[in-house]
Amino acid sequence: MHYNANRNVAIIGGGIGGLTAALAFARHGASVTVYEQAPALTEVGAGLQITPNGMRALYALGLEKPLGLSGLQAQAVVPMDALTGRAITRFDLSEQSPPYRFFHRAALIDLLARACAATGVVVKLNARISDIRQDGSFVATGETVTPDLTIGADGLHSVLRSVINTPAQPFFTGQVAWRALVQSEDHEPVARIWMAPGRHMVTYPLPGGRLNIVAVQQRSQWADEGWNHNDDPGNLRHAFADCDWRLKSILADVEKVNLWGLFRHPVAQRWQMGSMAILGDAAHPTLPFLAQGANLAIEDAYVLARACNRHETLATGLRLYQQDRRDRVVRAINAANANARNYHFSGVKRRIAHSGLRAMGAVAPNAFLNRLSWLYDFDVST
Repeated sequence: MHYNANRNVAIIGGGIGGLTAALAFARHGASVTVYEQAPALTEVGAGLQITPNGMRALYALGLEKPLGLSGLQAQAVVPMDALTGRAITRFDLSEQSPPYRFFHRAALIDLLARACAATGVVVKLNARISDIRQDGSFVATGETVTPDLTIGADGLHSVLRSVINTPAQPFFTGQVAWRALVQSEDHEPVARIWMAPGRHMVTYPLPGGRLNIVAVQQRSQWADEGWNHNDDPGNLRHAFADCDWRLKSILADVEKVNLWGLFRHPVAQRWQMGSMAILGDAAHPTLPFLAQGANLAIEDAYVLARACNRHETLATGLRLYQQDRRDRVVRAINAANANARNYHFSGVKRRIAHSGLRAMGAVAPNAFLNRLSWLYDFDVST
């Protein structure tokens, strides 16, 4: 029996997690409305990586064909010495099944929005949410909404998280990040991690001849959270001025760049209460050092819809959703935090780390994927 078939589900937030949840609930017969505060379904930012674990959830929602048409299949992860421009080693991704893919965020949002529309999901734009009550009802731009289930997929500053949980203060990690896109036709479909003392940069190509850039620097001064702080490209170039000419030539083409401070947030103590639930960054903000923010939100969405579908009472479904997800999410966040340290070594630690990567690539080329098998091999649909 599909218990969702008789439920009216409201989702706050029309990003990747929110639209995946909308599609998953609609596939089980729920009546779903998405409330998005922006005037259009889009997402600030540029590229993202959907790893096999995220792809399996999207495949289970019937998206295998459109996903294959809108992303680039990744061939490898290549750690680089940013100072010399030399590849340290290469970890093959070409045999991953389902494939590891690079997407432009807007393309993935569009793909999910089209699937939602075909499944009867209603999207309300310019929706300002206020007056959320303990029963899950709320006001959306003057309209009182009383759904059976309210889901917060509204990111770092989630209005629903603050209703379910006591507010917790994030702390600055001592790192800031830049994000940019440049036009570039001549790039192999690999993710390169350019590592330098106190900073690193990740580059990978996107459809349409573009290269996605995320650069991180350790510093004591911080930038506010968010993606909309414009910065001078010269600041980004200055941060990597002592690096190899190949990296500097990429940065020379940057015309527009956004800067944001990286903060560590605690995982929410409660992901659900009454007829309310949160997912993705609303429940567990993740630093961008494992490429799992979107993937974990996609997994959350699938598990949440399935748990609610399998149980007659929402209370049971929501409790099992948090129970199923929390330990895996905490492990992924801890792994991302560890990468932030490993990418920025200097001196002897740097030489030892790079030697270890070379040895791993030469002696045990599968060790990289084996070490991440708990993450990439996970199948949320089973």
